[in-house]
Amino acid sequence: MLSASSVFEEIFRDDEAFALFCSIAASGEAQGGWENGRIGVLVPESCQDLAPKIVRHGADEDKHGRIFNALLRKRGLEPVAVPEDTNYTMLLEERGIGLTHSRLGRDEQLTDDDIIAYLAHSRVTEQRAAEQMRMLRNCTRSNPELAPAFRMISNDEAGHLAYCHEELLNLAAAGHDLTIRHLLRNTAMAEIAIYRDVSAAVMAHLGRILGWSAPKSAVLAAGIQALYACERLGGWRRMATLRMPARRNALGGPAPRAHSAA
Repeated sequence: MLSASSVFEEIFRDDEAFALFCSIAASGEAQGGWENGRIGVLVPESCQDLAPKIVRHGADEDKHGRIFNALLRKRGLEPVAVPEDTNYTMLLEERGIGLTHSRLGRDEQLTDDDIIAYLAHSRVTEQRAAEQMRMLRNCTRSNPELAPAFRMISNDEAGHLAYCHEELLNLAAAGHDLTIRHLLRNTAMAEIAIYRDVSAAVMAHLGRILGWSAPKSAVLAAGIQALYACERLGGWRRMATLRMPARRNALGGPAPRAHSAA
């Protein structure tokens, strides 16, 4: 039976497929770490209370990148080149989602609107990250090599998502509600299309490595399209709603160290 667990088990057993999977993940986390680090430096005076949390967010993302690279080293593998069509972060930027790398590369203070755009972007993408890591965590519970790493990353992503909910709700209460709602809807609609395209590209690259048959590849591709259809019809709303999380101040305090996971 074709299931998420069976597909990931096959990917994780093969060195070449595992190297590509971890390289894509590490690259995305490193980009997120850089972006959050720059935003933390450029935060406007009006949002200085957020700066330590944004920096903590970036530190977590950097840590996740190191964890994926450590998983490669444990297998005696090196990172491989990441295909452009699997670069989720840059594809979102090309759609006008989030703050651009060129903007963050300038030593120019951000505005309040920039911070709201950053948090809306993060709320949507952290929803996806939390769901993906929860799935991987469930798929690898019995894998002693991967389970600790995915458990740590999953816990962090849940904290990032809680932080985004809380800070956006605070900003909504301060008078930015309509702007936030508009940004969340537009970001979610763009994200589900990018996620579909990136998922299809990743599965195509892995399928070539693993020699998947045409019927198997077609079933997986159909599943990706079906998920997109469901999200397009209404599933996107889970990414655009806000609720106060049970875990408050999730990014307060220092980040846990990564050595215990990988």
